Amino acid sequence: MKRLFLTTVLLIATIGSVMADEISFVTSAPRSVVANQHFKISYKVNRAKVGEPTIPEIEGFRILSGPHRSTQRSMQMINGETTSSESVTFTYILIADKEGEYTIPAATVVADGEKITSNEAKIRVLPEDQASQASSQNSGNSRVMPSRSNSTNIANDDLFIRASLSKTKVYEQEAVLLTYKVYSAVNLINLDFPTPDLKGFHIQEVELPKEKQFELDRYNGRNYQSLVWRQFVLFPQQSGKIEIPALDFEGVVAVQTRRSMDPFEMMFNGGPSYVEVKKNLRANALSLNVEQLPAGKPSGFSGGVGKFSISSSLSTANLKTNEEATLKIVVKGAGNMKLLGNPKVEFPSEFEVYDPIINNNFSLRTSGFSGEKVYEYVITPRSSGTFTIPAAEFSYFDTSSNSYRTIKSESYTIEVEKGKDAPAATASSYIGKEKGKVLATDIRHIKLDEDEPQKQHSTLFGSTAYVLSYLLPLLLFVIYIIVYRRKMAENANYTLVRTKKANKVAVKRLKIANRFLKENKKNEFYDEILKTLWGYMSDKLSIPVSQLSKENIATELSGKGVDEALINEMQELLNDGEFARYAPGDAGSTMDKVYYKAIDVISKMENSIKR
Repeated sequence: MKRLFLTTVLLIATIGSVMADEISFVTSAPRSVVANQHFKISYKVNRAKVGEPTIPEIEGFRILSGPHRSTQRSMQMINGETTSSESVTFTYILIADKEGEYTIPAATVVADGEKITSNEAKIRVLPEDQASQASSQNSGNSRVMPSRSNSTNIANDDLFIRASLSKTKVYEQEAVLLTYKVYSAVNLINLDFPTPDLKGFHIQEVELPKEKQFELDRYNGRNYQSLVWRQFVLFPQQSGKIEIPALDFEGVVAVQTRRSMDPFEMMFNGGPSYVEVKKNLRANALSLNVEQLPAGKPSGFSGGVGKFSISSSLSTANLKTNEEATLKIVVKGAGNMKLLGNPKVEFPSEFEVYDPIINNNFSLRTSGFSGEKVYEYVITPRSSGTFTIPAAEFSYFDTSSNSYRTIKSESYTIEVEKGKDAPAATASSYIGKEKGKVLATDIRHIKLDEDEPQKQHSTLFGSTAYVLSYLLPLLLFVIYIIVYRRKMAENANYTLVRTKKANKVAVKRLKIANRFLKENKKNEFYDEILKTLWGYMSDKLSIPVSQLSKENIATELSGKGVDEALINEMQELLNDGEFARYAPGDAGSTMDKVYYKAIDVISKMENSIKR
């Protein structure tokens, strides 16, 4: 029994040791400091039994004091079980001798008998602000307090905002980053920032941390506490000079009203008092030069702009007729991935292929979208034999080389055996995805009955019913042949099939958009509305989405006899879909208006396009 007890204790101790947190030793330092001003760096280790850190000589800095040791303990209860943790922080006070970029080297410490090493830290040392002496003694402060005076009149150079672009010259669809950055030498406590009205772009806002932290920065010879307030990744949809207008916003600053008081006055009056002062500010306007994509676009150009690669996989290469397989094509890279068209794939005409299921596995970065886009094609062979699916082609504009590139995936050979439910003869026909070629349209000859007629004395022979029993099936057969051949002729015209199905496809997509509308998913709703409109126009005009533009839509619709007012409605609807998602105001009301306008315009278009 005693041995069992000792074994259990030893096992628990071992498990506790294994499950214990890994020892960590972390360096924390401000990103920017001011020369000849004190600042702090700290080293934190998540153990209580720890010795004093060993810090190598730090170039460009002098250690004024430290280490100052502090211990932190915490306890928490989860499901009735109490756990505790301890950590130790060592703090040093330093001063920088001169401006420049420096590295705080890694320190070492012995914790629980184990020697561990911390991370390095990069620090930028700014020159002293001689003009205003606005810098704080500790650059770790979250804000710079008012420094010039206690006046409620806040100077323009004490608080302002700058708009900037990561590039000033790009190609159509090339990502560019728009940044709004706040510079403050006062105690900014609130900022009302409207959404910019940006036209001519597909826009995605960069998600920034909700807990915003000011950092020390230098602008025009003065040190400020700065903060990136909003960022947008822009994908220009047209060429030319696009203006980004100036933007007005309002800041609220806490201004100290009693600058100096003796100790007795501070005791009885509760210390310094502050008032909130509003400051109207304006971000500067910008302009972006957008070049057209060069001539010579490949025939399978996807509309992609950036840097991409392609790969593929096939679920099985051995099938029976009427069985399904999945061809997966993956496009990886960075660029305007949300706006990419489908890769070009030439499927055998004997295969029935549906529109691909598209999965977007990418995220927004400041340089554009990065990740992968997955296209899954479900294919069904209708005939037996050996077939080849050629390599999928994907053409895009490479921004690193400023040239078009065409990349290819693997090709596949598929062996198809005859299935149980396959027809004995090739009496069926199949529509090729590209050629629209009809195969095996011959109808096998039907041999009529050659048996002797009934005897003349029969009451049925020669009667009207007897004659109709022969003529009626023959007549129905002739009608069937006429209708069947007409249907096959229409099906052979892939463009006509696609045009007739345009409305049905649009209705399906609008149902998806309606679901997002009810769920109040703004981004998904507008994405689906835009897919509906561009896809409908692509099908109706028989132009690939990657080659569509608002200009050639207007030209093609005019050539098909569509009224100019309806063309303008379609153009306005496309603009509304692109810009409404970022417009301020009642999002639900705007989504509802765009949804019903889309239904109305597509309905009118169905009745107006002449063929």
